[in-house]
Amino acid sequence: MPGTQTPLGLFGTEDLIGEDDRAIRDTVRAFTADRIRPHLADWFDEASIPARELARELGDLGVLGMHLEGYGCAGTTATAYGLACMELEAADSGLRSLVSVQGSLAMFAIRRWGSEEQKQEWLPRMAAGEAIGCFGLTEPDFGSNPGDMRTYARRDGDDWVLNGTKMWITNGSVADVAVVWAQTEDKIRGFVVPTDSPGFSAPEITKKLSLRASVTSELVLDDVRLPASAMLPEARGLSGPLSCLNEARYGIVFGALGAARDCLETAIAYAQERDIFGKPLASYQATQLKLADMSLELGKGMLLALHLGRLKDAGTLTSEQVSTGKLNNVREAIAIARECRTILGANGISLEYPVLRHANNLESVLTYEGTSEVHQLVIGQTLTGQSAFR
Repeated sequence: MPGTQTPLGLFGTEDLIGEDDRAIRDTVRAFTADRIRPHLADWFDEASIPARELARELGDLGVLGMHLEGYGCAGTTATAYGLACMELEAADSGLRSLVSVQGSLAMFAIRRWGSEEQKQEWLPRMAAGEAIGCFGLTEPDFGSNPGDMRTYARRDGDDWVLNGTKMWITNGSVADVAVVWAQTEDKIRGFVVPTDSPGFSAPEITKKLSLRASVTSELVLDDVRLPASAMLPEARGLSGPLSCLNEARYGIVFGALGAARDCLETAIAYAQERDIFGKPLASYQATQLKLADMSLELGKGMLLALHLGRLKDAGTLTSEQVSTGKLNNVREAIAIARECRTILGANGISLEYPVLRHANNLESVLTYEGTSEVHQLVIGQTLTGQSAFR
């Protein structure tokens, strides 16, 4: 008997999604099916993606900064944004990363912490995909501990002069604007840096084994001179960049499930079509046990994501709750991807199927926007009141 139930159908999650949010999700799903999926194997294989072209198309689709209000942004619910991230990452984590960095890091930083002039200058163009943004926080020696960053901004008359290096920056070498965080005499401050500024360069990072359908770069700031108006006036201290990371982590809570769902759906279809010892692979107990366990974790992750979406829409979501979602859903997603690969056997390593591509991508998702260990310690501190970071 052919399968009649999807993994998420077991949990009835479709009934938990409102009509408007579902329509947005379905629009993004259709876009990825038509425009993205036919090219993903080649983009991943060639480690190349038409980022600027895609940014304009994603702008037309309305997903860039979609959860922000005003300045050309759609102002959707947080749940709709999460579901869009899920569909984008069901195609590829690199596509979701492009959208996340644009909307939840660069655009959110300007929207939340910027001046009215900065918002007017950048946000409408970024929402339309006419300008691409990146977010410079991580450094070669400072990832989980960004408060110790070495990038420094000093005053020189009315100007700021920035020096330093940022690492693992999505969109870096195709960006028109970089939100860069730097030490100053007055704590950590953020700066809106046009990438055509003298002294700014963004060499692309190559030879990646993960997120190959994504632009990843280093940012080098060599006496980059900026006017006083380039500083984000409302952000002072580490709370500024951390608030942006919290936005991006929320999208990952949903996004990782998209990759896991795509792997699981691929494995179920493969197991039903593949004959071994004279009967379908899906008919063996070992296969069904794997599929059942993976479906449980996917469904539980989806229930968690939708709950966090409701909390975010209500304005009550905490950073600790986002850490809980990111830790659980990425950890389970990568486990699902790895297990699905075993069902596909040797075919699991081929780009003809998406499973190992997703697994490789999730290795990066497991690390960025806070490693699993960082989120475990955030939760541990919440439970005990004791910080284990220092």
